[in-house]
Amino acid sequence: MKKTIILSALSLIILSCGNNLPEITPTLKTNKVPHDSDDPAIWVNSKNPEKSIVFGTDKDEINGGVYAFDLEGKIIKEKSLTGISYPNNVDVEYGFKLTDSTQTDIMIFTEREKHQVRVYSIPDMTPLDNGGFKVFTDENNVEMKRPMGVSIYKNPRNGEVSYFVSRKEGPTQGYLYQYGLTSDTTGVHATLLRKIGAFSGKKEIEAIAVDDELGYVYYSDEGVGVRKYYADSKKGDEELAMFGGEYFKDDIEGIAIAKYNDGEGALIVSNQQDGSFNLFSRKDNSYIKTLNLGTLETDGCEVVTKPLGAKFPNGLFVSMNDEQDFFYHAVDSLQLSK
Repeated sequence: MKKTIILSALSLIILSCGNNLPEITPTLKTNKVPHDSDDPAIWVNSKNPEKSIVFGTDKDEINGGVYAFDLEGKIIKEKSLTGISYPNNVDVEYGFKLTDSTQTDIMIFTEREKHQVRVYSIPDMTPLDNGGFKVFTDENNVEMKRPMGVSIYKNPRNGEVSYFVSRKEGPTQGYLYQYGLTSDTTGVHATLLRKIGAFSGKKEIEAIAVDDELGYVYYSDEGVGVRKYYADSKKGDEELAMFGGEYFKDDIEGIAIAKYNDGEGALIVSNQQDGSFNLFSRKDNSYIKTLNLGTLETDGCEVVTKPLGAKFPNGLFVSMNDEQDFFYHAVDSLQLSK
């Protein structure tokens, strides 16, 4: 019995050491941002996929930014936003309804030191939020008002859009808030829908990812594992799963969801201090494998599985690298199971 336990523990140690694996070299690295790269999002240009944009946050309290990169990794100055007070995480969504006859794709990011999220239409980069939507407004503790992670949910059944926000500090229950995003003749509005999500009390919660098609929201309780809930607030607040903690060296960080037909695909989760990524089944959340992609201290990551031109014919995986830049990997190189 003792021998079995020892072998089991050894196998977990091996699984969590991605730097022992051969490195999968990135297709390219982006231009460097001025301060502290953190989290990416990918906007797919449906009319011209080769003109798709990668957005990446750059954290600074005074002159932070959300930088736009082309698929060559070059900064697109006219699409980038600067002068932001500590932008943390960023996400995009498609087809947000502005009026009965008009819609737009949107980008949302957290502005931590102003305790708000920002909403912009893309690719024109027009603000839709009248200066920002405040979050966690019912909290008296300032530290519990500082947003970090953000992820958008679009309900495939009715097209309703909402977003989940995490924060630097929070309670053991209701760490995340979910806000509905709507538009009418007076503008775009954000309304609190619910407070959701358990917290272990260890470290913090930053990374959030929503699987629109399957209807789940995932977030990293950094010290213990990945937690899973229904994304639709009408389906209840029950925790559906908590998994993966044994495969991580220390902080469990960014989450990207590689989506294929019939629910196939993988959750790709950053094993931050190990410099690797652990993959879990999109269908049942079981462990698949670990990848070494050559990044340092990766926080946020994102993936799309749509063709984006010659360099990325089957999609693109983007990960933050702790040298003020982001790595691009062609999805083919990750050998994701469909």
